[in-house]
Amino acid sequence: MPGSTHSVTNQAPPLVGYDVFAADRPLTEAVGRHLDPAVLDEARGELSALGRSAGSAQVREWAAQANDHPPVLRTHDRYGNRVDEVDFHPAWHRLLGKGVSAGLTSAWTRPGGHVRRAAGFLVWTQAEAGSGCPLSMTHAAVPALRTDPALAAEWEPRLTSTIYERELRPAGRKPGVLFGMAMTEKQGGSDVRANTTAARPLAEDGTYGLTGHKWFCSAPMSDAFLVLAQAPGGPTCFLVPRVLADGTRNVFLLQRLKDKLGNRSNASAEVEFDGTWARRVGEEGRGVRTIIGMVAATRLDCVLGSAGLMRQAVAQAVHHCAHREAFGGKLVDQPLMRNVLADLALESEAATTLALRLAAAYDDGGEQERALLRLALPAAKYWVTKRCAPVAVEAAECLGGNGYVEESGLPRLVRESPLNSVWEGAGNVQALDVLRALGREPQALDAYLREVGLARGADHRLDRAIRDLLTELADLAGVEARARRLAERLALVLQGSLLVRFAPPEVADAFCASRLGGDGGAAFGTLPHTLDLASVVDRARPES
Repeated sequence: MPGSTHSVTNQAPPLVGYDVFAADRPLTEAVGRHLDPAVLDEARGELSALGRSAGSAQVREWAAQANDHPPVLRTHDRYGNRVDEVDFHPAWHRLLGKGVSAGLTSAWTRPGGHVRRAAGFLVWTQAEAGSGCPLSMTHAAVPALRTDPALAAEWEPRLTSTIYERELRPAGRKPGVLFGMAMTEKQGGSDVRANTTAARPLAEDGTYGLTGHKWFCSAPMSDAFLVLAQAPGGPTCFLVPRVLADGTRNVFLLQRLKDKLGNRSNASAEVEFDGTWARRVGEEGRGVRTIIGMVAATRLDCVLGSAGLMRQAVAQAVHHCAHREAFGGKLVDQPLMRNVLADLALESEAATTLALRLAAAYDDGGEQERALLRLALPAAKYWVTKRCAPVAVEAAECLGGNGYVEESGLPRLVRESPLNSVWEGAGNVQALDVLRALGREPQALDAYLREVGLARGADHRLDRAIRDLLTELADLAGVEARARRLAERLALVLQGSLLVRFAPPEVADAFCASRLGGDGGAAFGTLPHTLDLASVVDRARPES
């Protein structure tokens, strides 16, 4: 009898059925470091519950379904009436509902809320990143609405609710709502002051009619949106509800959905306003200042989202190599592959550690921490999101041809990986924001230097990097052309200082040697061979 030609051997089992939170040592340590002991046990329980969901076969199946069946625009009903709705696969609603119920829009209402939500957002991104957009917009709308106490009192309880209800109804009749955002226009892009959408005052004080076109509208199925438009007094922020208080639909004309590289489960749209009813948020002419709190919060979510994608990519690569055999042994034990995995693990841990430190600054809320965020947040958004794509691509390569196949899940991570670098201000916008913080807010640099100074004397390469950074900051010649370089160095030095203080010695040593000391190459897998790379890889290994 001929032998079977289809015996399956030497394949890694699927990485499912595990606690995504508990298996992430840098994340669990950061949560323990930044949360008050009084809420720590409760937070760990909630995060582990979310982590088990994120690592379950059921949720991974929902994620695949939501991406295999992207949203569909429905402009008219069968009779020709304009409806302007987006239809989603049921799996999308399950994923989004789970994120809402897990508190990913309620950071502002509980002790340690930003650290708890940040950890949860990082965990849930690893299950499916597309649902993170409406969760992020809804969370981030709160600081903008707080510029108008009456609006905040009305809307904030709905935004921070843990109840998800998908049907479009007047917001006052819903236990919880989602928010989107529409700022950019085709002629301006990041230059929102060039917007042409016009806002005409109506009879009722504080209400306007909007007319114009938005090139990108995030989460167009949401209950309400924050929108920038040109009022008589200049660029102004507005709240645009999808459904008016009397139950009629607001004029919100969905022109098309964007056909995106990744993030395919989530809808991004072009939208037309034609006398659309809106309520002013903040003062006329101060729209950019009003909405900047929302932008800052979503930028932190870009850092968290990229950290989550990197962590999942690294977890998949380490898991595969721990089970796959080649050349007489496990891949994870082969010196060169170990070097690659350790290098990837360093990038992931540095991103997670920095992201949770910034979330803790939000919880603190003090003047020093706000000043730190002003400089550290755009630098982190610039650098961490830039590192996501090369990490995802290298992790896919660790799986060989298997990583190039859709069923592995790695191609979805690769397609998603550039997104956070583009959203909420691309690289140049972040680098120039770093320059603005340095030029206009000297307390921001003071706060940054105090933070990195806490690690001085612990590693000679970090000390030298701090000195070199100060030298570079003292030289303002051609500073705009060097803005990216400055943002990169600010982020790397801050990451190095945090790892020296909080990570195991082998992790801090490897990071400082390769990222600050110049003892590493341009590609992953070029760490000095004298380092304890096995311990770095073992720390990154997920439990399955």
